Amino acid sequence: MKRTLLTLFTAAAIGMVSCKKNHEEPVAEISYPDMTEVSDPAVLFTTTAGVKVYNGGFGSAVATDPNAPDVFYMLTDRGSNVAGQLANSIIIGKPDFDPQIGKFRLKDGKLVLEQVIELKNAAGGKLNGLPNPAGMGASGEIAYDLNGQVIAPSADGIDSEGLVRAADGSFWISDEYGPHIAHFDASGKTIERINPFGSGTGGRKIPAVFANRRANRGMEGLTITPDGKTLVGMMQSPMYNPSKAATANSVVLRILTFDIASGATKQYAYLMDNVSLTGVSDIVAVNSTTFLTIERDGLFGGATTNPAAFKKVFKIDISAATDISDAANGATGKLYGGKTVEELNNAAGLSAAGVVPVTKTLVLDLLKDLPKVYPHDKAEGLALLPGNILVISNDDDFGVVDNGASGFAQKILPLTNAVDRNRLYFVKIKL
Repeated sequence: MKRTLLTLFTAAAIGMVSCKKNHEEPVAEISYPDMTEVSDPAVLFTTTAGVKVYNGGFGSAVATDPNAPDVFYMLTDRGSNVAGQLANSIIIGKPDFDPQIGKFRLKDGKLVLEQVIELKNAAGGKLNGLPNPAGMGASGEIAYDLNGQVIAPSADGIDSEGLVRAADGSFWISDEYGPHIAHFDASGKTIERINPFGSGTGGRKIPAVFANRRANRGMEGLTITPDGKTLVGMMQSPMYNPSKAATANSVVLRILTFDIASGATKQYAYLMDNVSLTGVSDIVAVNSTTFLTIERDGLFGGATTNPAAFKKVFKIDISAATDISDAANGATGKLYGGKTVEELNNAAGLSAAGVVPVTKTLVLDLLKDLPKVYPHDKAEGLALLPGNILVISNDDDFGVVDNGASGFAQKILPLTNAVDRNRLYFVKIKL
C-alpha cells in the first residue's frame, strides 16, 4: 500500500511569527511517517533463561512539545512485570527500576532517545514501581522478584500510566496504585502527589471512591484542558465499587476532572463499548469539554489465531453529562437507588437512575483504518498534534510476557515474528 506522509508546517522560530513584521519567517516542513519505531532500545538485563528485558517500556503514554514538533515525551509504567501463579502475586523483573520519561526526537524516520528523566520523590530519591503500603494506595498485589522472594511494599512506588507535559515544562502523571496524580518538575522531582488518602506530598486528595479501583486497572489516562487549568483523568475499567461480584457486568467507567488551582473535582460516567474489553488506555483533550479516548482488547492485531478485534478511538463530550460527584465524599460515592454508579451496569441502568453519561462517537478503528495491519496488543498512549494529527503509542512491556511459571518469556508479535518495540503511529483524523 502506498506510504503516506503527514506534514505539519511550523515557523522556524515556533510561536514567534508576528503580523507586525514586514517580512515572512522561514517555514520548516515537518513530515510524519505512518509509523516510527524507537531506535536500538537498551537491554536492562537478561534473565537466567536468556530472555532479554529491554528499556523499552516507553509506550504507556505520549506527550508532545508545542515548541518542538519533532520531540515526543514517552512514559514507562512500573517496569517489567507479569502476573504470578500465586493469587494476587506480581513478578517484578527489576525491583529497583525507576519509572521514567524518555525524551525522543524523530530523526530520519526513527525515534532517537535524547534524554531520560527519572522520577524522584520530593527529597530527590528515586521512585520505584513497587506496590504501595496499606493506607497509601495498596493494590492488594504481593510483589515477588524473579527468584521467588517477596518484595516489601514502598511508599515511593508508582505505576505510571498517564502523562501530561504542562506549559512550564513540568509533568503531571497518573498511576494505577493509589490512584495517584503526581506533579513533577522538568527534572522529574516530585512537586505534589495527590490521592484518595491525602498521604502524598502536599496532602491534597481526590474523592475517596477512587480507592476502589481494580488492581492494575487504575487511572490509566490523564490529560489537561488547553487553558492549562484542569486535569482530566480516565479510569481504565469499572471500579470494584462496592465489590468485584457486584460489578462483574458493568461497563461504567469514571472520568475525574481536577481543578489544579482549587482542587475542586467533578466526575462523569463513561460507557465502555463492551464488558470483554481491557478498557480505556488513554484520554487527550481536544478542547475544554471534548476529548479523545482509546478502548482496546488485549489481543494482537494480525495474529493467525485469536486476533485482535477491538482497538478504537472515540470522541467524547462531557458538557451535557451528569456530574456524579458525592457531596459527602463517601467511600462508595453517590448512590442511586442504593446502588453505586458502577452497579448501574450500562446505558439502561444509568438512564433509569437519571444519569446522563458522556457522549461518544467513533473516530478511528486501528484495525481497519491504518495503511498496514496494527500488530500490537497494547495501544496505550494518545497525543494530538496541530492539524488533527493523532499520535498513538504502544506499550511493548519491556519486550517480555508471562511464561506461565512466574517468569518472563520474550514478547513476540505474531504478525512480524519479532520482539515488540515502542512505536508511534501518526493518523490524520476528522473531528
